[in-house]
Amino acid sequence: MAKAKKSKQLSFALSNRVGLLSQVSKALADAKINMHAICAYGMGKQAYFMVVTDKNAKAKKALGKLKKNIAEEDVVSVEMPNRPGALRKVAEKIADAGIDIIYMYGTAGTGKGSICVFKTVDDKKAVKVINK
Repeated sequence: MAKAKKSKQLSFALSNRVGLLSQVSKALADAKINMHAICAYGMGKQAYFMVVTDKNAKAKKALGKLKKNIAEEDVVSVEMPNRPGALRKVAEKIADAGIDIIYMYGTAGTGKGSICVFKTVDDKKAVKVINK
């Protein structure tokens, strides 16, 4: 069964370069910050990051050496079983409630669980319908 909660995500963009992910992850690791989820990609000369951590205020300070403008925004974190059809069930609940998904990213390891992060047009309602 999936369990949803509101979370805060840090979003920022930096000039894309070799080793940037290493720098970002080092800054967080050195500050003893755990990343629950991360989405990072390069597009042209920019690199974009979306990160859910266990200590966002501390993460903003640690990342401040790399980037001054770090946005913090609401997202929905969903813990779900790592098995076929788990994401489909969550996506179906969101769709059936008429909620548009702006974007999502997720992790799935070899363990029993996975985490997906959703940004929707109505995060509060999404949490409610997922947890039904």
